[in-house]
Amino acid sequence: MSKKSFFLKTLLVIIIGLGAASSLSMAGGSGPESMELKSPAGNKLARFSHKKHQENFACQECHHAKADDSIKSPYLEGMEIKKCITCHNKDEMNNPMLNSFKLAAHGLCKECHKQNKDSAPTKCSGCHIK
Repeated sequence: MSKKSFFLKTLLVIIIGLGAASSLSMAGGSGPESMELKSPAGNKLARFSHKKHQENFACQECHHAKADDSIKSPYLEGMEIKKCITCHNKDEMNNPMLNSFKLAAHGLCKECHKQNKDSAPTKCSGCHIK
């Protein structure tokens, strides 16, 4: 076996291995297993188990799109998931209660955690890393 052939085969094995490793970190093939969410302001980081939430909630409970009239439209299977900050920022969002990632996340997450207080943290330190 030539050095070039050996190099190409080794490279192929590495690429396949990396692909397999990255797919193992996906929760049901639909996003990362866990995430660390951070607002652009750089405040406290929040740990988020995407896999755990996927096991208990439908995608559209959290994910949505912006319709042509800038109104929230429901998630559709296979839709591109954009970062929240894409729309939840002062330039794109006129609603002052939703015009930052922090405000949008707190509005969605905190309300859901209050409703599910037996199984979800309700104190800041339950999600935010100190």
